[in-house]
Amino acid sequence: MVGGKGGSLGELTRAGIAVPPGFVVCTDAFESFIRALDAEEPLRAPIEALDPNDLTAVTACTRAVRARVEKNPLPDHVRAEILGAYAKLCDGRADVPVAVRSSATTEDAADASFAGLQDTYLWVLGAEEMLRMVRSCWASLYSVESVCYRRKHRFPEAGVAMGVVVQRMVDARAAGVLFTRSPTTGDRSVVTIEGAWGLGSAVVSGEVTPDRWVVAKITGEITVRDVSDKHVQHLPRSGGGVEDVPVAIELRKMPCLSDEELLALKAVGVRAERHYRRPQDIEWAIDRQTGELLLLQSRPETVWSSKEATPVAAPAADPVTHVMNIFGGRR
Repeated sequence: MVGGKGGSLGELTRAGIAVPPGFVVCTDAFESFIRALDAEEPLRAPIEALDPNDLTAVTACTRAVRARVEKNPLPDHVRAEILGAYAKLCDGRADVPVAVRSSATTEDAADASFAGLQDTYLWVLGAEEMLRMVRSCWASLYSVESVCYRRKHRFPEAGVAMGVVVQRMVDARAAGVLFTRSPTTGDRSVVTIEGAWGLGSAVVSGEVTPDRWVVAKITGEITVRDVSDKHVQHLPRSGGGVEDVPVAIELRKMPCLSDEELLALKAVGVRAERHYRRPQDIEWAIDRQTGELLLLQSRPETVWSSKEATPVAAPAADPVTHVMNIFGGRR
């Protein structure tokens, strides 16, 4: 009903972990919108017929589909429900910034991650702009990258839908990512934290090299401290959206997190991992005004988990024979 991102944010809330308040435009709204377009002119059948290796055909088809999704008006009942939820979230004010985030039903699965293949829009101001970004999120399900991914993995289009998360923006003093196992070695006894000044989009997009720490889960010992030269940060732009802003010289080579904040991040990462019972890839932010630590997303870690799921050798008919052969070879 709400897609991977929306479902995860609900789970975090249920686990008592702080996330920014928001609502989800459920997949039913997407389905009713797409069915209406499909009835006018087939939309999903041409997508399923695409060869993912024919980029010319994929580009032409997806461009046409995205244009249809972005220009068609929302059904009246869908528009009214979204506006009602938005007014409640923003206390009826028009100047409250929100993030509008894609939440596909096939994203963030344990065996296949759609992370980065759909769109997110930050610091969106006003109800009409928010509605426009909801349609843009729906349209991002038909980007070249997303369609090629689905076609290569043979996901049926009928099973693909899009929820949209609308959340209050966090005016982040610092933000970044957290892995509840080492992304380089797979070590599950540590968490790895990466962060930079401003919004986390600068870290996720790779525009800035983040500070990096490795923290032991049990003892809290900080075993690695790599502080980078953080030359740029993403900050809100007047009128909506975000922009690149140079970091003040005195802050460029300063760590963006204190040791107390690192330990708080370690603790909340361990809580999320225990809740999901598997390693997590987490996005976080620290509110500039209140200092509150908020999680923006928690998805399954897939790189090391998939390696562990793959057998390194075919199982022997008699496992004891394998052990005895090794010992015999040493003799």
